[in-house]
Amino acid sequence: MSTATLATPLTTTVHKTAQTYQLTAPATATTAHVARSFITAVLAANAHEPLIGDACVCVSDAVANVVTHARVTALTVEVVVHDNGSVVVAVRDNDPRRLPWPRNARADAETGRGLTLVRRLAHASGVTLLWDELRPIGKEVWFVLREDAPAAE
Repeated sequence: MSTATLATPLTTTVHKTAQTYQLTAPATATTAHVARSFITAVLAANAHEPLIGDACVCVSDAVANVVTHARVTALTVEVVVHDNGSVVVAVRDNDPRRLPWPRNARADAETGRGLTLVRRLAHASGVTLLWDELRPIGKEVWFVLREDAPAAE
């Protein structure tokens, strides 16, 4: 089986070196906590402590969306730390049918703000379908964090 993506988060910049870290976990209510601990450890180990707060919020929301909406038993969190100071985080699942979208949450609603929050905190973000030949096999919600750039509006 070969896997390809429809689009990638960083298509215009070539990086000389990058460190990639992956966590595969069950799609359960406790996985957001595990993902926050994982991303905190990765960013601290790579001297990117200023990104930890925003990274934890964004990964929590992306993982919570998978747990709540995707019909899967597991998910993967991938963190790629680039030599230019950018960090790309992707949360993957194997349910290509249920795509996330930003909602207009009511003021009194307790849910519905996750992707909007990710878009505000991240330098860039998006959703990419994962493919096996011509068949979609999953999706990933990704976001880019940078210490040297303001978040997207």
